[in-house]
Amino acid sequence: MIKLSPSRLACALLAMTAWLPLHANAGLLDDDEARKAILDLRAKVDNLSRDLNARIDTKSDKTAALDMLAVNEQTNQEIARLRGQLEVLANDIATAQKRQRDYYTDLDARIKKLEPRQETIDGQAAEVLPNEKQAYDAAYGQFTSGQYEAAVTSLQQFVRRYPESAYASNAQYWLGNAYYTQRDCKSAIAAQQVVVNTYPTSAKAPDAMLNIASCYIEQKDKVSAKKTLQALIKKYPESASAATAKDRLTVLK
Repeated sequence: MIKLSPSRLACALLAMTAWLPLHANAGLLDDDEARKAILDLRAKVDNLSRDLNARIDTKSDKTAALDMLAVNEQTNQEIARLRGQLEVLANDIATAQKRQRDYYTDLDARIKKLEPRQETIDGQAAEVLPNEKQAYDAAYGQFTSGQYEAAVTSLQQFVRRYPESAYASNAQYWLGNAYYTQRDCKSAIAAQQVVVNTYPTSAKAPDAMLNIASCYIEQKDKVSAKKTLQALIKKYPESASAATAKDRLTVLK
């Protein structure tokens, strides 16, 4: 069965409607008049067909436009949803990047705390760890502020923890002095002897020997004091402590 479009169906109905009266009256008209009537009728049918098609096309366009608007609205909603997701994702990425930057900043700071630094100790350049210097400065600060008991504990801990430190000989030397200020000559002599034996090239070694001699003098042990002063002069003849030792030997005679 053949299906006609709305426009064709309308035209066919119009043509049949027009044809029936024309056919009924055909016998009353001559050929020219009939031909003219047919042409007029065809023109009217064509005009009506065009008008009807235009109406149908306009309705179709409106429907299509409405459909397009609906699709466009759905598309805009989907775009808005995707934009929301992108904003969330962008925020997550920004947060993750900030955390990563903070992590590496913290890591870099921690690494720097572990990196050795160049320091000048008794005129000599040396590399020391930041926490090593901090521990030494804290212990030495206790000694210079008169906290001798606390200084003894801190200096002992330092030399045990950092025996190879460039500050070790100094820490041991100040440990001996901390004992001496508390009138503990026995411990002072033992501590300064470690400086002489363990760190003989240290700038503090000549001073350590001079302090040992001073402790012996306070203990009224002139013999040990003289031996120590003589050993100091022999071992470190160019040191300032050696010159002081010579003066003291003169007094002890």
